[in-house]
Amino acid sequence: MENSPGQPDENYPKKSALGDEPVKKVTEKTTSFVQFSGIAFQMLGTIGLGVYVGMKLDAWQNNHRPVWTIVLSLTAIGASLYLFIRQLTRK
Repeated sequence: MENSPGQPDENYPKKSALGDEPVKKVTEKTTSFVQFSGIAFQMLGTIGLGVYVGMKLDAWQNNHRPVWTIVLSLTAIGASLYLFIRQLTRK
């Protein structure tokens, strides 16, 4: 049975009385959350890679003190903070 022109179709979503504003705000919040989650995983990966490579270099060189682990982990922390600040100011 077809709908008359004045009758709403059940297959189409109903428009809210508030318009599209609440949907836009939720979308913007979700986008921000996803963006910052991505930055957190990027920082975790960068620091983890620095520590891993440092540990492998220390094991390869048979160092008694973890010199490469300390140097590369601090370098990775600095690099990840730099990338974090750069991505924040890009907005």
